[in-house]
Amino acid sequence: MILTTTPSIEGRKITSYFGVITGEAIMGANIMRDLFASITDVIGGRSGAYEEKLQEARQIALRELEERAARLGANAVVGIDLDYEVVGQSGSMLMVSASGTAVRVE
Repeated sequence: MILTTTPSIEGRKITSYFGVITGEAIMGANIMRDLFASITDVIGGRSGAYEEKLQEARQIALRELEERAARLGANAVVGIDLDYEVVGQSGSMLMVSASGTAVRVE
């Protein structure tokens, strides 16, 4: 399965379009990770805990996108867009959504 943010794949011809598909992941943040992230924010640097959670959510969303494309008979997804949102009453959850067009290429 080819996954790309570009609208086409160099050297390949799109022969079928299956439509727009999406994959989503919503991850909860726990209190210990929030505490360590706030300490990192105060003293500077990067929050490894949040970066790992972002990476995990992105991988899940892309895996769902790939699985949905395969069920449609596609062998590629073009024009992929990734969106990140904080959701929940207190903003305690992270949502990553991936969308793109499922296609068959030769």
